[in-house]
Amino acid sequence: MVVPTFNEADNLAWIVGRLRAAEPDLHVLVVDDHSPDGTGDIADALAAEDDAVHVLHRAGKGGLGAAYLAGFAWALDAGYDVVGEMDADGSHQPEQLHRLLDALAGADGRGSADLVIGSRYVPGGSVVNWPWRREALSRGGNLYVRLLLGISVRDATAGFRVFRRSALEKIDLASVQSTGYVFQTDLVTRCLHAGLTVREVPIEFIERERGDSKMSGAVATESLRRITQWGISERREQLRRERARRAGRRP
Repeated sequence: MVVPTFNEADNLAWIVGRLRAAEPDLHVLVVDDHSPDGTGDIADALAAEDDAVHVLHRAGKGGLGAAYLAGFAWALDAGYDVVGEMDADGSHQPEQLHRLLDALAGADGRGSADLVIGSRYVPGGSVVNWPWRREALSRGGNLYVRLLLGISVRDATAGFRVFRRSALEKIDLASVQSTGYVFQTDLVTRCLHAGLTVREVPIEFIERERGDSKMSGAVATESLRRITQWGISERREQLRRERARRAGRRP
């Protein structure tokens, strides 16, 4: 499980402990972006005490997507067959990780998947302690993503996920340029375009109780801008393909 951190000293030991208790066979990779609050030192101490905890130190704050890309590359190089991602702030509950792993393996009776998303917005999913305006913004953003990109995933911006190794290898991570929160939508779209099976399972998302959120108006605006660009490009490509198809039918 890849856990990116920046100034999560109040949360890291707590969340890693919960992860290891919930899934004893799980390995954890903390990707720290040179946190000035000492998060990296805490991660090193956890790794020294537990062989299943690993740490990747980065030179500075380079964005959520960049941290995940570094973590995915590390995990693939290390030979892991399943690679997950989650926040360090407790908003994603380790005790619900089994839902994602079961769905990936097909143990829920719906067949196996290539990517499983812990979703706030499918039946059974929920958000706890968010102001209604923030939830409305999140739901509206996901609706915008569905309409503009033409995908059916209801929580394309979610950050609680598990991938098969084969899925990450197929979507060409080396070509991913998104570094912020829009990274999540980028990878969902890439998986769908690659013909991979993407499934959502309900989770309870809980707003952080300690530390500061990294989400801001500027981050949200940048994400919407990038998604709009992708949507326009995708619509143009659809029109091009349709014109080519019709031209091929002409006598």
